[in-house]
Amino acid sequence: MQWTLVVPVKPLARAKSRLSDTADDGVRPGLALAFAEDTVAAALACPAVADVAVVTDDARAGRALAALGAGLVPGEPGGGLNAALVHGAAVVRAARPECPVAALNADLPALRPAELARVLTAATQFPRAFLPDAAGIGTTLLAAAPGRELAPAFGTDSRARHRASGAVELRLDAVDSVRQDVDTGGDLRSALALGVGPRTAAVAARLLIAGQ
Repeated sequence: MQWTLVVPVKPLARAKSRLSDTADDGVRPGLALAFAEDTVAAALACPAVADVAVVTDDARAGRALAALGAGLVPGEPGGGLNAALVHGAAVVRAARPECPVAALNADLPALRPAELARVLTAATQFPRAFLPDAAGIGTTLLAAAPGRELAPAFGTDSRARHRASGAVELRLDAVDSVRQDVDTGGDLRSALALGVGPRTAAVAARLLIAGQ
């Protein structure tokens, strides 16, 4: 079974504000784009993934991610993350109703295709399932079988909210790259320790050089 992944990307100018202690306003948009590019490239290389639909209104991000092979879904202005995911899933389902759909965070720069495949394979056993983030508070992936609504509840304490919604929590070992999202400088260091994709590595190297 191959999945369609829905990846939301917010306007780059407003992305990753919590990284202000690590990257200044001039660097953060490029860093957020690098995260998304490495995430999408790894997802497209995953054998369990049929395609990736990026939900964004950011022209720069759209061009870069489409060049990698992602499909683009214009976001619904002002709706927020969960509305963007509902909209993206609806567009995907209209075209391929038989395909399972999963929402995947755009800030997984250390993502490994094989680890993502393990998570998606495990998710096929349930109508809805999710993977908590490395911090154990949020969610990095939410999956829904054909005919099931995605029903995203991302945001504060999304792990608890997704569990309360009836989604099954996936308890897997050795999938750290799928769990390591990046919101803070500490998260970025953890992702770098796992080994990030080439675009994030290039931007991070410039940050390290500038900080010396």
